[in-house]
Amino acid sequence: MKSNTQCNWQHIEEEEEMELMEDVVIVGAGIAGLATAVALKRVGVRALVLEKSKGLRSTGTALTLTPNAWLALDALGVSHKLIPLYTPSIKGYVTNVSTGEVQEVLYPRQGIRTLHRKVLLEALAEELAADSIRFSSRLAAIQSLEQGGDASMAVVHLEDGTTIKSKVLIGCDGVHSVVARWLGLAELVHSGRSAVRGLAVFPQGHEFKQEVRLFMDESTNRPGFVPLNDRELYWFLVSQGENMEGEAEQIQREVLEKCTEKFPSEYLDVVRHADLSSLSWAPLMFRSPWGIIFGKLSKGNVTVAGDAMHPMTPDLGNGGGASLEDAVVLGRHIGNSIINNGGLIVPGDMAKAIDDYVKERRWRAAMLVTASYLSGRMQQGDKWWIKFLRDRAFYKYFFSWLARLAVVYDCGKLPNISSGEPDHSSKKD
Repeated sequence: MKSNTQCNWQHIEEEEEMELMEDVVIVGAGIAGLATAVALKRVGVRALVLEKSKGLRSTGTALTLTPNAWLALDALGVSHKLIPLYTPSIKGYVTNVSTGEVQEVLYPRQGIRTLHRKVLLEALAEELAADSIRFSSRLAAIQSLEQGGDASMAVVHLEDGTTIKSKVLIGCDGVHSVVARWLGLAELVHSGRSAVRGLAVFPQGHEFKQEVRLFMDESTNRPGFVPLNDRELYWFLVSQGENMEGEAEQIQREVLEKCTEKFPSEYLDVVRHADLSSLSWAPLMFRSPWGIIFGKLSKGNVTVAGDAMHPMTPDLGNGGGASLEDAVVLGRHIGNSIINNGGLIVPGDMAKAIDDYVKERRWRAAMLVTASYLSGRMQQGDKWWIKFLRDRAFYKYFFSWLARLAVVYDCGKLPNISSGEPDHSSKKD
């Protein structure tokens, strides 16, 4: 029996260990982790979700979901809970504050919806049994135990001394994924940009239309905002080469100082109404496309999904949507394997199911990372020719083309376990 581990074993041996056995263990209770757990529940598999925080995390405040994401939510059976809460944005406006020129950006016919991240997480978590999520569970080490042939078992060791064996291990633990490092995936690349994100609250209501507003000038700052409802807006500032890490009041002050002389009073008013508890700053990281195309995205019965697989810059607003797609595709392949094996999780066949999932998602993920990166470079590049293309052609032609690459996609359905019929709606780019 072979083992592969990344921990200080002496520390683990000093803890009093408790050993558990699960069919599937998911590391991370973010969008990818909870959506994958819901997908697996739909195909008759209980998954244990390990989350290091004490509760559901709302870091990131809000996110935009495009039509491809809503198709995934339809497959997961939760879209009906979210659609009535958020009005879609059909168009947006990009204002060049240096010239006064305003460009209109049209979104897909169905529009895009921007929603609270925590509302999405809660909608997914409601679909799971109360004991499906184990909070305050920090991963210390991973082992892969070979059981002969193609069969293997994943073993995770937690910092509290608990050992959990599982037939499948799925890393949904974000951009700094422990599971991704264990697989040997390439390190993340810093885009050279960072983002401040937050909510603005107008207790008496605001008067903004349901439209995305973006602003740009000759600098490398790109602010914007979009309404969430009649009282709240999601706002952001994407900067190049800036570090605004610190307390919320300091972040808000730096954003106002940076934008006071350059950007419209309406944006500054939104920032002044910020809910300080929602403010966050983070560098924008991504995994290189070739790191996804040529990287080892699975090993036997261990794989990754969401930001653990394909962290990307937010310039096309598809990070969350890609995570939801991952969940449906992975659930479909695992569900088909279970149907084909009479309702059982067969380790050897499960490794094939995971490999099929990786094959289906690899190129799609690499394309999304590439399109998002190019979109960001075109919108905030400091070269004269990039600025020329941005002002004359990007939003009119290229942005719509890049957006269509992302949103015109159907991740397929989940198999109907009760009917015993596998689903073959595989979508490959």
